[in-house]
Amino acid sequence: MPSSKTLTIAALQLPTLGMQATKLDFYLRNAHSRGVKLVLLGEYVLNHFFKELPNMQMQMVKEQSEKHIKLLQKFALNYQMVFVAPIIIIKDKQYIKTIVKITATSTIYYHQQILMPYKHWNEKEMFANEIKKLEAPLNFQVNGFNIMVMAGFELHFDPFWEQVTKKEIDLVLLPTASTFGSHNRWREIIKTKAFLHGCYILRANRLGEFKEEDVKWKFYGDSMLVEPTGEIYMMLEDKESMLIETISKDTIKEHKQSWAFEEELSIRESL
Repeated sequence: MPSSKTLTIAALQLPTLGMQATKLDFYLRNAHSRGVKLVLLGEYVLNHFFKELPNMQMQMVKEQSEKHIKLLQKFALNYQMVFVAPIIIIKDKQYIKTIVKITATSTIYYHQQILMPYKHWNEKEMFANEIKKLEAPLNFQVNGFNIMVMAGFELHFDPFWEQVTKKEIDLVLLPTASTFGSHNRWREIIKTKAFLHGCYILRANRLGEFKEEDVKWKFYGDSMLVEPTGEIYMMLEDKESMLIETISKDTIKEHKQSWAFEEELSIRESL
């Protein structure tokens, strides 16, 4: 029987699933047999890449999202798992970029707070997410572990990491759709953040390609679990696959005791 100080988690590394459930069912049956309690999917896996949306009927996108939500709700109930996955919802005939958390008894949406505003990757223009004062990202507990969800782009902003410290987060879930050979930058940022905040980080990055004129966008995988020590504990390469690992409260505790970052901050905050 698993210890209350451990949690078995999984990251699915996939391209866009389309409307088929067979592939998802295959991986989740395997995950369930290995005791997985939490599953993370990458960005634009349950939906097509955002640059493909203008060429799709909004009703089709809506049906795709609804079908996948119902599927995950069924799997959550059957397997008693928690699912976290980016998904596009539609409100007032506009697209909203969200991350959904699905359990056997609830479905909760986190609206991404900061979206990419760049000329070549302008999610801010594509989606109708409200621009407002930042709030704490979605956070919850699974088997005594404090977990926070952070959209890929939000990784770059310190206020989100301040919440990781404030809420004593054990595991940060990071769904991404990284491309353009940015492997090393993402690896180093994730390793550094895990070390400085004394938490695990589970990243699920999508696979697949998107062609725009003469430019090929290759989504390269590199899904990984990084320990509080800043070391990559396990990493997938560039093929469709699933990462399953068990994280430990003791590893988190040892790192925080050794480096005492939070202890030194709390001493000064009490003055």
